Amino acid sequence: MKMPLNQLAAAVALAMPLLAAAQGEVDLAPYAPVTDARLAHPEPGNWLQYRGNYGGWGYSPLEQITSKNVGKLRLAWSLSTGQTEGHQAPPIVNNGYMYVTTPGAQVIALDAASGIELWRWKKELPGDLMQLHPTNRGVALYGDKVYVATVDAALVALDAKTGKVAWTVQVGDPKALQYITLAPLAAKGKIMVGSSGGETGVRGFVAAYDAATGKEAWRTFTTAAPGEPGGDTWPGESYKNGGGSIWITGTYDPATNLAYWGTGNPAPWPTEGRKGDNLYTTSAIALDVDTGAIKGHHQYHHNDAWDWDEVSAPVLIDTEVKGRQVKAAIHAGRNGYLWMLERQPNGKIGFIDAQPYVHNDVFTAIDKKTGRPSYDPAKTPGMGKAVGFCPSLWGGKDWPPEAWNPKTGLFYIPANNNLCAELPEAEPTKYKKGDLYIGYPIEGVLGSLRYKDGKKPSTIGELQAWDLKTGKMAWVHKFDTHLWAPLLTTAGNLVFAGGTNDRKFRAFDASTGKVLWETATPSGVTGVPTSFQVKGEQYIAVQSGWGVDAQRMQSGIDSLTGKPQPVPQGGTVLVYKLEK
Repeated sequence: MKMPLNQLAAAVALAMPLLAAAQGEVDLAPYAPVTDARLAHPEPGNWLQYRGNYGGWGYSPLEQITSKNVGKLRLAWSLSTGQTEGHQAPPIVNNGYMYVTTPGAQVIALDAASGIELWRWKKELPGDLMQLHPTNRGVALYGDKVYVATVDAALVALDAKTGKVAWTVQVGDPKALQYITLAPLAAKGKIMVGSSGGETGVRGFVAAYDAATGKEAWRTFTTAAPGEPGGDTWPGESYKNGGGSIWITGTYDPATNLAYWGTGNPAPWPTEGRKGDNLYTTSAIALDVDTGAIKGHHQYHHNDAWDWDEVSAPVLIDTEVKGRQVKAAIHAGRNGYLWMLERQPNGKIGFIDAQPYVHNDVFTAIDKKTGRPSYDPAKTPGMGKAVGFCPSLWGGKDWPPEAWNPKTGLFYIPANNNLCAELPEAEPTKYKKGDLYIGYPIEGVLGSLRYKDGKKPSTIGELQAWDLKTGKMAWVHKFDTHLWAPLLTTAGNLVFAGGTNDRKFRAFDASTGKVLWETATPSGVTGVPTSFQVKGEQYIAVQSGWGVDAQRMQSGIDSLTGKPQPVPQGGTVLVYKLEK
């Protein structure tokens, strides 16, 4: 006899507290609500949001684990998530309560010190849902709730202590292949999200919702309409399906109440039907959190033809650049350039400098005043021509985030060099709801990867460290494989990174790039690492779980080498501490 679904769900819900009890005693203080003040000034022992702080630094001020003792790092506990595909979310920690998300629209709450499961929530997804990127990049914490966005374009608020659903809102239309993979951004009583779908003809947007009720407060589109600033950069109605998707969490400056977001590529990829700059695609935009108004922008490259999304939000740093102290916004672009921008008092985003951190053969010059690049027409793909260009579709760096360490003064980039692409002749395409809207045959996209100069390079992946004061690279650690590695840096003079097909998770000396510690994990590590402290003990946490674009890039390299490199899948939460 089969149990009805509602009875089965009730049975599972009743079983979860028993499961936690069976695993051992949980020693946790009452849950501490997450306030604006705490998010703006997070305690060193907590990791309250996607990159640890509003500036997007990926930095932990904890220094119990250092470059001198990291060799003694050992596994404290691990937990299988029960899911395959890319596990990219950071373990978020608030006073001993840990929250991780996984593919399959799942949130798991854990005792951060012991790994004992507190509760698990999983959304029932539509059976016919097409998941172009089956992943999730984490939760936001605000008040006494946990917020998660899902691949069927919903935003859900959960009780942080029990996992009970407080409210659910539909943000986008999954039938139009709108989907959400980013971690929400919480600020001033609002929960902000954006939608993926640059290859499905979405009109990109950032939307804000009331944290208490789920009511939509505002929605700002990233493709400008006629009559709006930038509306003249799109011909006709091309802006309506023009892309500019938002799929990585923004950064936030509480002093100005501006949230900074990176935007994706315009759609479709061939430029013939959308002549113009196509604002605000492939840009950094500054939004007023109260109203959603665009206060400033910088477009990294106009009229994109290379699928170079620039979705990583600029990292907000107050530092010296080119001899003067500035409120900087730093971005390692998918186009292969390191962009040094300035957050101006009026909300505008000014240009300071840009230079290549990997090989780029498309840009012929960068305007010294505006930062606007000039292009080599022979390297611009489109109708009637097959074109090769560098870097590849995945760029010098895709979504894996950079990191900034204020103690070393270095900015760290997980780069891929010596990889290029060749796109076939573009094909005419028309928008159809629920279909891809690319303009190239999908087999031509998936088979586009090429080696620079047509021969296998000795190295591809590069963990780079840049001195922003001098604008020069301080050191680089090179890999013979590609590197798909979100970064964590700490006050203990360390950089942590996975991202290689050998399943290793490593610690590097933050001052020199020397590998100080490494360990094999069950799968490849494409998760965002974090650090936290419980009862005076520092931990390093990360999810292992290979898949999505890391595997797609691996498949492209496999086609070039003729030697498939298998990387096992399966998600695991891994937490490390120093042996006693």
